[in-house]
Amino acid sequence: MKLLCPAFLICTLLLSGCATDNNHILDMGNETQLQKRSYQSRTFETNDKEKVLRATISTLQDLGFLIERADLELGAVSGTKLEGLDKFRITISVRKKGTDRMLVRANAQANVKRAGGAGWISDIHAIDDPKQYQNFFSLLEKSLFLTAHAGE
Repeated sequence: MKLLCPAFLICTLLLSGCATDNNHILDMGNETQLQKRSYQSRTFETNDKEKVLRATISTLQDLGFLIERADLELGAVSGTKLEGLDKFRITISVRKKGTDRMLVRANAQANVKRAGGAGWISDIHAIDDPKQYQNFFSLLEKSLFLTAHAGE
């Protein structure tokens, strides 16, 4: 019993030295969540969720994304785009806002590879450039407009 207690303490100390700090997983960087949400979201004057999701899929495809998942019930679309060694992922959610509007929120990240040391280094980071999101929403708005006026 006397040997068991010190052995337990030594094992506990050794294992705690192997623990990693994952506090950065939910870290939002320098921006507040409200600031990010303001440029990652846009409200559209329609109550047709399916129309918005279809326009979202078309817009992502026009931008070169391969659609991985689309779920009308959940109101979610996700896609991936490859540019050289770099991989971009985007997830779009669509939900009702009131009775006559839809809120679309986009969240994108990049997996950028660069040469380093003996091989390639992969750097995954959130895309936080508001211009990228403005570009997407501008194209989505045009797609919704064209869809709405295609029958006229």
